[in-house]
Amino acid sequence: MKIIAKIVEIRGTGKCSYGHRVGEEFVIDEVGTNMCLWAFHTLFPFVTALKYGGNLPWEENKGKALVSCPDPHNTVIFELRRVED
Repeated sequence: MKIIAKIVEIRGTGKCSYGHRVGEEFVIDEVGTNMCLWAFHTLFPFVTALKYGGNLPWEENKGKALVSCPDPHNTVIFELRRVED
């Protein structure tokens, strides 16, 4: 099972300080990812829950979650989705 992280919005100036852009997707699996580590650190607990079959009770769609990076000026919003192999 893997998790796909897709950037759906960048708030603030609309420019991520790391250089990420809306529409970028990252496959998060055992190999790792090439996304900003600040964002990855924030996403990791949600990725872990989804990867092992969990769902977040406040999300309408099972196997999905919206999570934001901690940048207070240009917050990047990620949609995480579980993909069954």
